[in-house]
Amino acid sequence: MALIIRSSAIHAAGCYTTTSIRKGTRVIEYTGPRITKAEADALYEDSPITYLFGLGDGEIVIDGHCTAMFINHSCDANCETSEEDGRVWISAIKHIRAGEEITYDYCLYDGGDDEAICNCGAKKCRGTMYSPAEVKSRKSAAKKTALKPRKKSVKKRLTQRKTGKKLKKKKA
Repeated sequence: MALIIRSSAIHAAGCYTTTSIRKGTRVIEYTGPRITKAEADALYEDSPITYLFGLGDGEIVIDGHCTAMFINHSCDANCETSEEDGRVWISAIKHIRAGEEITYDYCLYDGGDDEAICNCGAKKCRGTMYSPAEVKSRKSAAKKTALKPRKKSVKKRLTQRKTGKKLKKKKA
C-alpha cells in the first residue's frame, strides 16, 4: 500500500491511498516524539495548528511529524485509531478505494474556547472535530452558563408578581 500527500477539500493537504485498502487493515502508525501535555502547551502556545495525538489519559502526547499528520478529520471517517503498547495505529474501518482520502474522527477533548470547526462535508457532520461526548459536555456547560442570569430575572419577576410592586434598581 502506498500513501501520498496532496491537496484536500477537507483541509489544505490530505493523505490518500494509491491502492485499495481492506477493512481491518492497519494503514499507518502515528509517530513522533513523546512529550508531556504541559510541554506541548508551552511549545505550541502561539501556534494555530498542531499535530498532537494524546496517549492514554492525555498527559503524554505524540508530537506528530510524519505522514499520518496529514490524515484529516471526518465525521464519517474510513479509519479509526487504536493505542497498543504506547503506539498509535490508524486502521481501516471500511473498504477504502484507491485514490480516496484517508480520514479518522479526531474526537477532540481539549481545546479551551477553540470551536474546532469541521469541514468534512459529511451528510451527518457534527460541525466540530470535538467528540460527541465533548460536544454534549460543552452544550451542557453553555446551557448552565446561559441559565444563571435568567434565574435571577425569573426570581425578580416572581417577586414583582407577589408584591405587585416594581423592584428598585440598586445604585452602583
